Amino acid sequence: ALNRLIKMKKITMKIEGMHCASCASNLTKSLTKLGAKEINVNVIFGKAFAEVEDGITEEQLRKSVKDVGFELVESESE
Repeated sequence: ALNRLIKMKKITMKIEGMHCASCASNLTKSLTKLGAKEINVNVIFGKAFAEVEDGITEEQLRKSVKDVGFELVESESE
């Protein structure tokens, strides 16, 4: 079997509308569906960190965040 290494990128997202632990858990589930790994949501600062495949667009992230009722204000990747 060919083990193709998928290029990942680290992203930091600024998110509005989260105010509790279940918000964080809903967001984590939604991002997981996109294939995100190493997800870390900080409700207090309204931030989420994750590793996603290189091909994932900001539009996809925005939809994923919106699906659970929050708004992606900005995202940056490194």
